[in-house]
Amino acid sequence: MDDVVLLLPGQGAQFAGMGVELYRTEPVFTGVVDRLLPPVLHAAFVEGGPLDEGTLAQPLLLAIAYATGVLLRHRGIEPVAYLGHSVGELAGAALAGVFDPVPVIAARARAMAVLPPGGMLAVAATPEELEPCLHGDVVVAALNAPRQTVVAGPEPQLSETAARLRETGLSWRAVPARQPFHSPAARPAADLFAAELARIPLCSPETPVWSTRTGRPVTGAEARSVEFWAGQVAAPVRFWPALDNLLAHGDHTLVETGPGRGLSMLARRHPAVRAGRSRVAPDLTL
Repeated sequence: MDDVVLLLPGQGAQFAGMGVELYRTEPVFTGVVDRLLPPVLHAAFVEGGPLDEGTLAQPLLLAIAYATGVLLRHRGIEPVAYLGHSVGELAGAALAGVFDPVPVIAARARAMAVLPPGGMLAVAATPEELEPCLHGDVVVAALNAPRQTVVAGPEPQLSETAARLRETGLSWRAVPARQPFHSPAARPAADLFAAELARIPLCSPETPVWSTRTGRPVTGAEARSVEFWAGQVAAPVRFWPALDNLLAHGDHTLVETGPGRGLSMLARRHPAVRAGRSRVAPDLTL
């Protein structure tokens, strides 16, 4: 398969039991997961309980996406690029050789513990349509597709924003998250994550990593910057602009690498995919 780009999902893609079947049947995947996860996280993964808490969901999503990427490479699929959503971008960076995922997974779990209560809402609207409804510290947190926007913020402002959306007639659903990722309220977690990353060697990517923070490939200087990776947790995710820019630079086969099929569904809406110039591959990991 030529010109494969791995799509690596983030917060909201998690579900109880994700990756467990691969863990039981694929020795390569099993070995990577066993190496990556400390005992508490490993137990949460194997037991398959609720995973909406960022202290569990974020490091497990990173580990599972990374292990799946390793498995695909073991099967002979060599990606030409990585495009990750939120914490999925960290998995892509690890697969591209920017850092060792083991200390990053532990650091991510510790940083998530300082996030305040809050959450995220996926809304069928443009950011401009949402603007009058945003309340307090609630902000646009992700641009996933045209008229598919995520807002995030702390409580009680998020609930107040949800009420305004309902009054306006905009359709929304809660994202499986109990913290306000990709909003200014996540800044304390970003600062703690930065302090942790400062002790971890950072390198230039060996394979392009398309950033959903900038919409373009991560530069060598950005890859070696603690703030670039740490600040991501408090910055909006621009998935659609990054995907749009990626597909404008060539035709690709997009393979979702991790739990769920959310990114595949978004990618199928892109004009380059609908026109047949690029394609979304079926699940190659099961």
